Amino acid sequence: MKAVLLIGAGLSVLHALMPITALAQPNLRSSFPGRRVGGGTRGECSARILAHLVPDNSVFAPGAISQLGLVQGPTANPVSLNISFQPKSGGASTTRTLPAAPAAVILISGSSISAPTIWESEFDCASADDGSASSDPLAFVETTSPPAVSLLVPDPDASDAPVQAALKKLRSSCGSSVPTTSTLQTFGLADLVTAEWPKQIPVRCPS
Repeated sequence: MKAVLLIGAGLSVLHALMPITALAQPNLRSSFPGRRVGGGTRGECSARILAHLVPDNSVFAPGAISQLGLVQGPTANPVSLNISFQPKSGGASTTRTLPAAPAAVILISGSSISAPTIWESEFDCASADDGSASSDPLAFVETTSPPAVSLLVPDPDASDAPVQAALKKLRSSCGSSVPTTSTLQTFGLADLVTAEWPKQIPVRCPS
């Protein structure tokens, strides 16, 4: 009888824990304090728009396509772009720097995610601070650009499917240009487009 009671107690604990495990991924999606749109402060470099092409909660599972996308806005003085991937649980991060370029959609392939990973992208505004703008009263804010921050997860849900499909479609346009407003509208980012943006935006797919 005592053994039966112990087994029953063990099963009760197991059942109590199951909902917690099942809800772990949704809770992670709803609680991550990310922002898919970076930039937007004063100063030419730090105000430049940079946005991750992810769902509006800034959490995304690349899935089988293993592809990420971002868009960088127009500027007269482009600087390089720094991208980093940091495991959420801690550990070594990986970084990548893309050369300075004008407005563009950028697709990054080979992004296999096996554990929750924090993805940050930011312009290297410090490289633009060469002293030539010392007379600019706003120059002091140009050394940093607020990054776009997203959480990449291994398990997709319904919100990921439209983004995955749109990224896959964009991949076929590598090396060419696509309509700016309608393309950003696909990702819910059409409100970023101003008169300064080109009507057609190039799709760059660095190796």
